[in-house]
Amino acid sequence: MTVKPPRIAGWLLAPLAWLLMSLISSSLAVAIYGMMLLAPDTHQMMAAQGNNMLFLWYFSVICALAMWCYTLWLTVAFFKRRRNVVRHYILWLMLSLILAIKAFALSPVSDSLALRQLMFPLLAAALAVPYLKRSKRVKETFINP
Repeated sequence: MTVKPPRIAGWLLAPLAWLLMSLISSSLAVAIYGMMLLAPDTHQMMAAQGNNMLFLWYFSVICALAMWCYTLWLTVAFFKRRRNVVRHYILWLMLSLILAIKAFALSPVSDSLALRQLMFPLLAAALAVPYLKRSKRVKETFINP
């Protein structure tokens, strides 16, 4: 007789919602990068600003695509209640935080906007990590191999 893990409910809906919102926003970012890559003027415009700008732009494209793939994989694993979700969710939160810091340091946006963008991953990590690490319900939910 197989023990069925509890369904995803309660406070687990908050990390799931954050994951789904991030999947949607990263999908939009990848779509925008894709449209820019297909535009013939984009590469010329970036090259005119110097090789440094071109490298940073392509680095951002690769980071966005990698984060989208990881977010999609983690979303599927979350719904399948895989055993390794908690570890990967915490890693995903830390990567989100690192990417927000990268945007803060390298983007030509105002400090107030960059700080607001940094606050969301920081708040999510501060609230979700202790819950995911200590919650009995989380340990009972994510048990599938």
